[in-house]
Amino acid sequence: MAKRTNTKPPDLADIHQVLRPPAEELYQQELTALVAQDDRHRPPQWRMSPQAVRTYLMGGTLPDGTIITPKYIGQPRIIEAAIATLLTDRALLLIGVPGTAKTWVAEHLAAAISGNSTRLIQGTSGLAEEALRYSWNYARLLQDGPVQEALVPSPVYRAMEDGAIVRIEELTRIPSDVQDSLITILSEKILPVPELNTRVQALPGFNLIATANDRDRGINDLSSALRRRFNTVVMPMPATLKEEVRIVQDRVRADFLKTMKEEIPLPIHEIERLVILFRELRQGRTEDQKEKLRIPSSTLSAAEAISVVNQGLAMSRYFGSGTLTADDLAPGIHQAVIKDPSTDTEIWKEYLDTVIKGRKEWDDLYQACRKFS
Repeated sequence: MAKRTNTKPPDLADIHQVLRPPAEELYQQELTALVAQDDRHRPPQWRMSPQAVRTYLMGGTLPDGTIITPKYIGQPRIIEAAIATLLTDRALLLIGVPGTAKTWVAEHLAAAISGNSTRLIQGTSGLAEEALRYSWNYARLLQDGPVQEALVPSPVYRAMEDGAIVRIEELTRIPSDVQDSLITILSEKILPVPELNTRVQALPGFNLIATANDRDRGINDLSSALRRRFNTVVMPMPATLKEEVRIVQDRVRADFLKTMKEEIPLPIHEIERLVILFRELRQGRTEDQKEKLRIPSSTLSAAEAISVVNQGLAMSRYFGSGTLTADDLAPGIHQAVIKDPSTDTEIWKEYLDTVIKGRKEWDDLYQACRKFS
């Protein structure tokens, strides 16, 4: 079977002309430095050693002084378990509530291991089996019949040919019967093509990273047969306030600089207050553990905090003083907390009046939120 060549990546000069370059382009300098200085054992088809993949995800400084920025802030053992899984014959399932960096980690693992994070399938309730296996160019099929040239390979098909990582987002949103089409691929490492009386056999280095949200509606549980083909790594919420503040601060600085192409003052105390607010409502208790709280329907993850701060910075830059304030954050906080107005509005107002109002140093935030609410 003729091997297909990869699609040529975009010219690096055009990276900054797109909104969201893939990880392997955005962090090309770090990846190149890691590969050049990595003298440890590399598994077949891996661009770097497992230890270097860990450094890329967790951050560090290379012997030549190159600084590798952390892509994941949390327990190193979680990333080590994920990398170790991809060295075995099991696929990797990253599972957790929204906003726990599942997609982010999956993308960077694929970028570091295979140099290509764009072999991706987005799981939906309407996804057909062909999207996981292969489909056909029907004009060519009608003209020439079932020939190799009429076959349209899926990202899974291409990853098997290349010995690379493929990603599936929201695996549990895919219908159960379609999910099970992965069983033979993951257990036997083959993809039968009965129309051509042939099959694709995966090269060493092939593996699959799937993500799954265990909170949203519309979840299709994995069959026991498919679940056995995965090692599951649970992605937790940030364990400490300090850790979550750092995540929000680092991502906001990078996102705003990339989008607006300029630096802007980033008051750390505003981020700390926002993260405390989100953590308290998410956990159902105040940070000092003295008061129980009702929990709104929203997840209030670090990802949502990043979005609120980004919106607040834009408000401040174009409609405010240029320095992030409580007035700039209040609209975004209201939008993040109140997802179901019938229940969340009352919970939010109760939190404002019983918790925030009593914190003298938070009076500006209380007034801004009450005014907007």
